[in-house]
Amino acid sequence: MPRIACADVTGCAPLTSLTPSLIPLLSHTSPDRIVAWRDGIPVTAAQFLSDVEKLATILPASRHILNDCHDRYHFLVALSAILVAGKVNLLPSTRTAETIRQLLSFAPDAVCLTDQSNCAIALPQTAYPSPTFFGQIGSASIRAFNIPQIEEDRLVAYVFTSGSTGLPIAHRKTWATLVCNVQMEARQLGLEPGVNYSVVGTVPAQHMYGFESTVLMPLANGFSLTSAQSFYPADICHSLAQVPEPRVLITTPVHLRSLLGSALPLPKIEVMVSATAPLSPQLAQQAEQAFHAPLQEIYGSTETGQIATRQPSLTPEWVLFPTLKMAPCPEQDKNDSRMWISGGHVETPMPMNDAIELTSNGKFLLHGRITDLINIAGKRSSLAYLNHHLNAIPGIVDGAFFMPPEKTSGEVTRLKAVVVAPTLEVGDIIAALREKIDPAFMPRPLYKVDSLPRNATGKLPHAALAEFMNTLSNEHSSSERKP
Repeated sequence: MPRIACADVTGCAPLTSLTPSLIPLLSHTSPDRIVAWRDGIPVTAAQFLSDVEKLATILPASRHILNDCHDRYHFLVALSAILVAGKVNLLPSTRTAETIRQLLSFAPDAVCLTDQSNCAIALPQTAYPSPTFFGQIGSASIRAFNIPQIEEDRLVAYVFTSGSTGLPIAHRKTWATLVCNVQMEARQLGLEPGVNYSVVGTVPAQHMYGFESTVLMPLANGFSLTSAQSFYPADICHSLAQVPEPRVLITTPVHLRSLLGSALPLPKIEVMVSATAPLSPQLAQQAEQAFHAPLQEIYGSTETGQIATRQPSLTPEWVLFPTLKMAPCPEQDKNDSRMWISGGHVETPMPMNDAIELTSNGKFLLHGRITDLINIAGKRSSLAYLNHHLNAIPGIVDGAFFMPPEKTSGEVTRLKAVVVAPTLEVGDIIAALREKIDPAFMPRPLYKVDSLPRNATGKLPHAALAEFMNTLSNEHSSSERKP
C-alpha cells in the first residue's frame, strides 16, 4: 500500500498582538457572546467551552482523529476538543475507500469521530454524543469562563491535497499558522474587529476553504457561525434569514449561480465570499446587483492556505495578503517557472502550481493551472481561459472544456466540451465560441447535459470529468451505430 507523503510545513510567526507563546482558543471575550447559531438558536461562548470540555473527556485514546462531523457546530466542538486534548485532526479532501486506505498507512491509529448514523468510513468509529450528554451549563461555569490557551506551535491538523497528480500530501497546520491566516483574511475582506458577523457557509467544514472561512475565521475573530451546511437555494436563504445582521455568505460560483437563478427573495448580507473555482466578472456583477453587496474572491491552496483576494467585478488583479511575498524560485532555478509564496503564515516558501503574472507590488494575475496549459497544432492556450469564454456565453448555466489524453497514433488530439444550457442549441454555442477563441481550440464534439459532476464544494475533479466525458462519448457512439 503506498504511503501518503508528509510536507514539512511549520507554523507562521507569532502574532504581535498576542502572547508570544500562547493563543486563546477563541476571540469571544465574554461568556454570553454568540459563537454559533443552530436552527436559529444562539450558542454562547460559555456553552461552547462547556461542550468542548465534555467532549474532550470521552475522545478515543488514539492520537489521530478523522473529524467527520457534518453539522458545522459539531465540527467546531470536535475540532476544539481534539485540539485541547493534545490530539490531531485528520482532514482528508475526500472520503473514498482508497483515500482511507492511504490515510491508514499515514496514521495507523486513526479513528473516526462522526455525527452521521450511516457513516461508511472504514475506520473505528466514535459517535458524536446526543444533546443530552452536553446538557445546560450552570452559573458557576459562566462565572469562571476560562478560555483555553493554546501553544502557538501546537499541531492542530493534517490537511491533505487531493492526490490527483500522485499520492495525497499531508500538510501540518499549527495553531499560530491558522489563526494568523484567518485573522488576516477577515482584515482583507474588510470585516471589522469586534462586530459579531453571522457567517453562513455553503461548503463543507472539512474542505480547506470551508475549514478556514466558515469555522476558523469566526472562531478567531469573535464572529458566529451557522451550523447548517446550506446547499440548495431555499436552504441558503433560510439559513441567512435565521441569523441576525450583519451577515457574511461563504460560497462558490456553482452555489451562487443556482441561487441567482432561483428567483427567491434574497436576505440582506454585508459581503459575499467565493472560492474553489474561477468566478466570471459577469456572475460577480449579477450577484452584487442581486444582493446589493460586494463580492470578494479568495485565492489559495491546501499547502499555503489563503493568500490573496480580489473583487472580480472591478478588477482581474489579485491582492496578496500584506504579510506575504510572491517571487520567482528562491534558488534562481531557470527551469522552475513557478512563483513561490513566503512570509506571514507561510513560513516555509512554497511553490504555486498556477501560471502567475506579477503586475505590481503585491498584485498579480492568474492564467490558470500550469497543468491546464494546452498545445494544439503549435498553438497554446489554457483550459481556464477557454472555460471563461464558454461560461460567459449568455444562456450557459455551467460548462467545461476537456482535453483527452494524447493519441499514440500521432493524430492531433481535439478538445471536447460539455455544457448545461437548456435554452441554447449546440450550433448557437459553437457560433458564439468562434467569435472568442481560435479555431484550433473549438470543441469537437460539444455535449449538452443536465448537470456536470461537481462535488460538494463546486469543484469539477479531473477524474470525475474524464469518466463523465468517456460515458458521454460511448453513449454518443452507441446512438450513431443504431439503425
